[in-house]
Amino acid sequence: MIGALQRLLRWVFMHLEAVFNRAFGDRINPLYYLGATAFFLFWVVAGTGLYLYIFFDTAVSGAYASVESLTHGQRYIGGIARSVHRYASDGMVLTMTVHLLRHFAFDRLRGYRRFSWITGVILIWFVYVSGVGGYMLPWDRLAQFVTVSTFEWLDWLPGFGGALIRNVIYPESISDRFFSLLAFMHIGAPLLTLLLMWVHVQRVPKVGTNPPRPIALGMLATLVLLALWQPVSSQGGAADLANAVPQVALDWFYLAIYPLIHTLPLSRVWALVLSLTLLLIVLPWLPLRRKGEQVERRIEFHPGPRRVVAQPGETLLDAGLRAGLALPFECRNGGCQVCVCTVVQGEVDHGAYQPAALTDAMRANGKALMCCATALGEVAIEVDVESIDPGGVAPVLRREGRVESMRLLGADVMQIMLSLPGGERIEFGAGQYINILLDDGQQRAYSFANPPHDNALIELHVKRMPGGVFSTRVFESLKVGDKLRFEGPFGRFTLRPGNRPIVLVATSVGFAPIKSILEDAFHRGIRRPMRLYWGARELDDLYHREALERWQREHDNFTFIPVLSRAAGTDWSGRTGHVDTAILEDFPDLRGYEVYICGSVQLVSNAVPAFLAHGLSEGACFSDSFTPSTAAP
Repeated sequence: MIGALQRLLRWVFMHLEAVFNRAFGDRINPLYYLGATAFFLFWVVAGTGLYLYIFFDTAVSGAYASVESLTHGQRYIGGIARSVHRYASDGMVLTMTVHLLRHFAFDRLRGYRRFSWITGVILIWFVYVSGVGGYMLPWDRLAQFVTVSTFEWLDWLPGFGGALIRNVIYPESISDRFFSLLAFMHIGAPLLTLLLMWVHVQRVPKVGTNPPRPIALGMLATLVLLALWQPVSSQGGAADLANAVPQVALDWFYLAIYPLIHTLPLSRVWALVLSLTLLLIVLPWLPLRRKGEQVERRIEFHPGPRRVVAQPGETLLDAGLRAGLALPFECRNGGCQVCVCTVVQGEVDHGAYQPAALTDAMRANGKALMCCATALGEVAIEVDVESIDPGGVAPVLRREGRVESMRLLGADVMQIMLSLPGGERIEFGAGQYINILLDDGQQRAYSFANPPHDNALIELHVKRMPGGVFSTRVFESLKVGDKLRFEGPFGRFTLRPGNRPIVLVATSVGFAPIKSILEDAFHRGIRRPMRLYWGARELDDLYHREALERWQREHDNFTFIPVLSRAAGTDWSGRTGHVDTAILEDFPDLRGYEVYICGSVQLVSNAVPAFLAHGLSEGACFSDSFTPSTAAP
């Protein structure tokens, strides 16, 4: 039954939002800013209430007269302020109700949102206590009705035993002290409401508490027009406890429960109100969710990459914002395309959104709206921005690693495994690199050779370079237990999202980042065809050949093609020549492919123009070149 009601309400909201989008545009659709609008209306109520309180007489004898003076003696100031105060209060109740219904309709009340939902239910009580208290202060006949009915209703609770109702039976029962207490409560309750409103939004990352300016100005203009068209006035003259109130016009936003107090037993009224409150509180647990929907999901954001853990039911956007990522967003309700992303790996539940914001063609191309989509497993997505780091620049982190092991991979390639203090792990993207900091201030860049999911240690491949400052130290004096300072990670030589076949090109230790990319792709289950061309002079230079041949047997979407440039006079029967030439022989037309090249500057400078001339798109060619560094002259 709950699910059917949610589906019905969701259908209603989706159609209403579509109409509002056509009328106002998706950037200022009022239904997308209900919470922020409630905050704005609170400030309108607080501002007008402060003005009214300046002229309000808290004495019983002067309360009604001071309100009448405000209403009629200051018609274009006090009168408008009183009317705006009333209508803004009603608007706040209406906005909060629609806000609650919308979150219920879209099932945004579970997991990490449970806290906001429950505090929101409590907030409703505070708002009603504040509003009902406000109806007591003008001390007209409506105030008399509300005061007597409220005290009669509260007096039913155990412990009062008629003590409250005795205060409002006779005219002499109401003293100035009692009336001052009512005024104090009407100030204190809104202050507690504001505090709870602040608590209410703490679990929602980067939530907006101010609506867009057009909505705020439009709302304010509407309130003023209502105040001019239908001014609020006192009802029936001053309160007279000696006579019963014959008839009043109720504010149905705040006082809808009061007719029931006079028509039903008070116990039933309390049972109705408390049952409804309890139902709202337990809704996040009803109906029970399947076990698989209660687990956390890992999300990898590109460019970066940055990895975050999404709580159960948390959208991609909320997970990223909670982790401090600078993600683009606007409506947060699936009405615009600001937060569109590309799903690189894994599956998402797209949630409810406007069809105009995410077309079928966009979904077919792997697009999703971060504000609505939730991960169904481990997911990798890419956002079309320069950087997702706050301020657009990732912080440069400096660390000190300990050499845990050293192993010769080939005649002139050393594998170094580094650990961080206290078992710390470094987050990086497959294809990124670090800068080793030398004692004389120089730096040497080395790519991660291990994949991001296997980051207990850092794997580096160091090639011996004649006269190389760091490589000479590695091969001649570096030993297990030594410390190396470094900074990073850096670089954007990472696998891009998409469905195009991939061609990987490496020479020498340019294979290190390619190894990281491949192992990461295998781990994430990427099924795009991948072909690696590794160029070397001699067979022994292919220091990871056996593992690559094993990967080729284990993964039907991966092919390994070694290319030797100095195979003359050997029994080598494979490809020979330059690696870029071998690629062009196999792919005379590179349109529709992605190419990742890592090697010497000469390789990159020769291969990239040639590949582009054979149809490769500039946006599908990614390179990372290295220049050997020797001792400074």
